Amino acid sequence: MEDKTMKYSYEEVTDVIQNTRRFGNYTGYEVSKQMLEQLGNPQSGIPFVHIAGTNGKGSTTAFLCKILEQTGKKIGMFTSPHLIDFEERIRINGQCIPREDVTRIGNRLLEMNFKLPPTMFDYCLAMAVLYFKEQECDLMVMETGIGGRYDSTNALGKPKVAVITKIGLDHMAVLGNTIEEIAGEKAGIIKPGVPVVVQRQEVSVRNVLWNYFSRINSANTEDEIQPEFYEVSKEDLQYAASLPKKMLGDFQAENAAAAILAFRVLYSREEKEKTDKEEIEKTEQYIRDGIAQTFWKGRMELVNENPFFLIDGAHNSHGVHALAESLESLYPEERFHFIMGVMADKDYENMIEELLPLAIDFVTVTPDCSRALQSKELASCIEAKGVRAVYAEDMASVIQPLLPVKAQNTENSSETGEKTVAFGSLYFIGAIEALLEKGNINNS
Repeated sequence: MEDKTMKYSYEEVTDVIQNTRRFGNYTGYEVSKQMLEQLGNPQSGIPFVHIAGTNGKGSTTAFLCKILEQTGKKIGMFTSPHLIDFEERIRINGQCIPREDVTRIGNRLLEMNFKLPPTMFDYCLAMAVLYFKEQECDLMVMETGIGGRYDSTNALGKPKVAVITKIGLDHMAVLGNTIEEIAGEKAGIIKPGVPVVVQRQEVSVRNVLWNYFSRINSANTEDEIQPEFYEVSKEDLQYAASLPKKMLGDFQAENAAAAILAFRVLYSREEKEKTDKEEIEKTEQYIRDGIAQTFWKGRMELVNENPFFLIDGAHNSHGVHALAESLESLYPEERFHFIMGVMADKDYENMIEELLPLAIDFVTVTPDCSRALQSKELASCIEAKGVRAVYAEDMASVIQPLLPVKAQNTENSSETGEKTVAFGSLYFIGAIEALLEKGNINNS
């Protein structure tokens, strides 16, 4: 039962926070720094891992948290955006923050008079840190929003390990016009004396990250032992690829490899370089169990086998390239019906180009977001490239026939052999997840 002394209900808290502007006149770093100071710096005393990148942040965070959970510690996880429910952003050992805690902490934050006006993301970060502090988490794994240097999460201070996943062209209006400029912003999570784990990158990106790391550590005299710059190797990838996992997609091996390497770096520091056989075997078991148990909604998720329906939150050209490679690897020589819904500020023409060789046709939808590209415009763009495309007025009418039906009705289904893949904005993927959670209303 909701506390009547609260000014705002759960619905009101989440509505106010989610409708707070995304960007302000100050950087997220500045805003969150003063918010945390006014809150008494609740992040103090909680070690954390900081994860930035363009693609793979969420999956890498999920892999790392699940591995860390195997050690018996209480692990806080902060990610964004959510797909269905607000509380997905804040989890401890896989369990979402309860709604009553969202309501309670949300009321506290909304009633405070902060010196600088918070954005939605600043509120979310503050709520996460307060909750993790209350619950006495042993470690936090914190995913950045869109940047690094000026990101709200950078106000948390110096992490135990910094992880940078694949960097590509995205959020160019905020982060820069070239991949090197974007890499420079992401590099901002690198701190003096902190080891860094980096996924395989384009040469120019790798050079930006390495030069930043070298520069800030060359003048670092505080730490007796200089930190290492760890890069995911071919052997790391092969090992990660060999492990059983629920997560489909070749690119998930890269995300798993980054998480495993981050865990090894973190665990070796925590355990004072223990090298006895029993300790090594225990560490490897943590890794195997963690990777096997990890599941991340909306990332190469096979929603239904009959009819075949897969969804993926590939929302930029780099993500769609990875999706295409995974589809070619998993289903060689096959072509697909694609359902696409994207934001107008994305490089959607390059996204389309990546999938043209694999496409039978496209259906386009308009995600429920003010920044969405209209389905009619997207369909026209696809047709201009020589592939059939139709636009849908109603997303649910396109998706519902592809969802699993109740067990008693499955005998009426027939295997067509055709495969459908929905991809694009996480707003779109989240809407599909919401339909999936409610069940196919045609069969309820």
